[in-house]
Amino acid sequence: MLKKKNECSFLCKFALELNNMAKLQKSIDKRNALIKATIELVNNNGFHATPMSKIAKMANVSPATIYLYFENKQDLVNQTYIDVKADYTMYAFETFDKSMSVETGFEIIWKRIADFKLKECDNAMFLAQCDNTPIIDDACRQEGIKHLQPLLDLWQRGKKEGIIKPISDYLLYAYSINPLSFLMINQKRGDFKLDKKLLEEAYQSAWSSIKVCQ
Repeated sequence: MLKKKNECSFLCKFALELNNMAKLQKSIDKRNALIKATIELVNNNGFHATPMSKIAKMANVSPATIYLYFENKQDLVNQTYIDVKADYTMYAFETFDKSMSVETGFEIIWKRIADFKLKECDNAMFLAQCDNTPIIDDACRQEGIKHLQPLLDLWQRGKKEGIIKPISDYLLYAYSINPLSFLMINQKRGDFKLDKKLLEEAYQSAWSSIKVCQ
């Protein structure tokens, strides 16, 4: 009798845990759907032409559901930016090691960034919009910069070693990383195809733009 009671108690707890896990996954799925819809609509229509009602409709949730996850439209866009930026930098630095030389480390990071921008074009376009327009707030932008710390640290080491030009990190990023967004957009339009040869030429141009000339 006691054994059956214990078995029943275990099964009830197990069923409750499964139910809670299902609810959690459903909640995660709804948030992800809202993030995905925000990226697509902002890319296609711009921030101001993307009302919450359209985001909710594309995500297949009620407009009220958005406010369970985000305070308002600005918070939704800010959080989307941080989520995408985190994915972007995680991919960029996945194979980078601090023990690498400055040149090798930069090549590894640059080519991973290029790969992300070409494979995850929608996410990369959303980041480019956020980085180059005032659609995210300053606190969010600064949080995004923190995700780039391994690259900034590499550049700082390169400056100390006399390998990287002693100029602002903003200029280093503008010269070496931002051109990838231009190439990505033109490839998406069908005006340009960044094949292996051109990718290597693009990397060499990026490296030449920031290294100290010997």
